Order: sequence, then structure tokens, then C-alpha cells
Amino acid sequence: MDLDVVRTFVTVVEAGRFQDAAAELSVTQQAVSKRIAALERYLGVRLFERTARGARPTADGETFLPHARELLRTAERAFGSVRPGRRPLRVDVIGRRLAPAAVLGDFRRADPGAELDVVTLFDVDAAVDALRAGTVDASFRAVTAPGRRLPDDIRAARAFDERLQLLTGPGHALAGARTVTPADLAGHRIWVPGIVPGTEWGAYYDELAAVFGLTIESTGPDFGTAPVLETLAGSRSLATLVGERTHLVWPAAHDLRRIEVRDPVPVYPHSLLWHRDNPHPTLAALREHLRLGRPRRPATGTWAPAWSA
Repeated sequence: MDLDVVRTFVTVVEAGRFQDAAAELSVTQQAVSKRIAALERYLGVRLFERTARGARPTADGETFLPHARELLRTAERAFGSVRPGRRPLRVDVIGRRLAPAAVLGDFRRADPGAELDVVTLFDVDAAVDALRAGTVDASFRAVTAPGRRLPDDIRAARAFDERLQLLTGPGHALAGARTVTPADLAGHRIWVPGIVPGTEWGAYYDELAAVFGLTIESTGPDFGTAPVLETLAGSRSLATLVGERTHLVWPAAHDLRRIEVRDPVPVYPHSLLWHRDNPHPTLAALREHLRLGRPRRPATGTWAPAWSA
């Protein structure tokens, strides 16, 4: 079975849209469609249902998904076993449009000789399992959620804090503001689809809502970035929160507004995780680039969950 086809299937499931999957894989949407069609012919079943808002896996697609992921993990272990000294550094990021991916881009520009292989795992538990299995070398995660303790062979260090911004459409009551405070957001509907209870980002938004009295909704399926932006553009009541380094592109007609949040500034705490026995030279270079191990203090006027200290 063609692993590129299997990887395309998993990416479409995670992205929710063929177009978004194509962007993540750096191929055309037509190429994604051809790969999925070839896989469906090979398996003799339909894997996706097309909808107006994206693509969702059929029952057969849901059944195939865990096996497809295991195929990719097995392939990674096989490749890594024969090229431990020459392979790229495998780094897990929570999303390819989010801040950790941007930070890796900064690292790559600072060290053009560094070879990276970027993957996206579901949550910190999956990341820790992959680090212990040797299928990834490092992972960017928020790791000190309530009740969580990392295994003794996994190291973690706070890498950077990312400021959150408010994103609204042009008709929203706060659209004309240059800055807002968390107190200003109380009473407004903050929509963050994709929050999963028990995850590190779920714990973050739970505490953010509790501390500042916010209404954070995660209702509705997460079909990817484009449907969220389209919904915000036409809404007078919905807004969302995004990281300052989240890469977003939207049609000019959407006229969306990114607004600074201050007094205090909510920040998302990104840490780098790695296995204590991992000798990969590029891992050491990445840790040095992030200035890990050096004293750091939270920026004044910021807020992060108490469990992230």
C-alpha cells in the first residue's frame, strides 16, 4: 500500500477538508482527490462523505483510520531504525498553522543545515508515547495540566508563551476596538471549535473561562479553519481566540479583525518535550535555539494557568 496515499487519508480526516489537507501536504487539491480515489478503489469502499462544509469519514473510513495511523507509525519506526545518525529531527506540533510550527520555521532559517520532519499528534499523551517509542524526537505541548505527571524518562522545559488575540467579523460589537481586556469579553460568545475534554488545550480554556468569567463554546463539528473564518465574518455575536503566531489567511471580503487582548494578556504556555536519552544533534541545536535551561520569568502583565507555572 502506498504510504503517501495513507498519509493523505489521515491528513484529510484531521483537516476536515480536501483543500486544507492539500495545504498541509504541499500538494494540489486535485492530487489529494486522486490519492483518496485510488485508496477507495484499492479498498473497495467509500472512505469519505462530501458535505458543503468539508469531508467526513464514512463508517468504513472511521474503521480504517486507526489502522492507517498505525501503518504510518510502523513506517516511521522502520525508517528510523536504519538511519538514526542521518535522519531529520522529527518534531510533533499541535497544528501546522500554529505557533510551534512558526518557531520551527525560525529555527530552520537560523540553522539552514538543520533537517526537520514535522508531524502532528493528537495530544500530550500521544506525544509522550511517541517520544518513548522513538517515533518522534521532540514535541511542543502544554504539559503541566492538572493532575498530569510526565514519565521519568521524559524531559520538559517551558519554551515560550504565546499571546492570545481576539478575532471577530466586521459586525461584531468589539470589531472597532484597538485593544480589549479579558473583562471586556465577559458576556460575549467566544467560539473555539475543536476543544476536547481532557486535553491540554481543553484544560487551558477551562481555566481561562473560570478565571475571567468567559463564555467559551466548543459546539459544532470542527471542519477546519476556513468554515470558522467564514462563520465569524457573517456573525455579529461570535468571536474566537487565536494565538498571535497562528497563520490565518482569509478573503478580503471577510474583513476580519485581530484585536490585542491586554490587562492582563492571556498567554498559552508552550513547552518542549524530549526523551532524556535522545542523542540527535539537531535536538541539542533546537534546545539551544529556544534558550532552554536558562532562567526565564513570565512577562509582566500576562496570565497563564496556575498549573503551568
